[in-house]
Amino acid sequence: MSDKPDLSEVENFDKSKLKKTNTKEKNTLPSKETIQQEKECGQTS
Repeated sequence: MSDKPDLSEVENFDKSKLKKTNTKEKNTLPSKETIQQEKECGQTS
């Protein structure tokens, strides 16, 4: 066995057979305003 993986299948892969998919961000990062509001609420406790 060699240390390098067999890439022969990857080299011959046909990208045209792939289906088109639409991605949607499910877990968006909070805005700067939201972070600031949470920091202010945490200081009053």
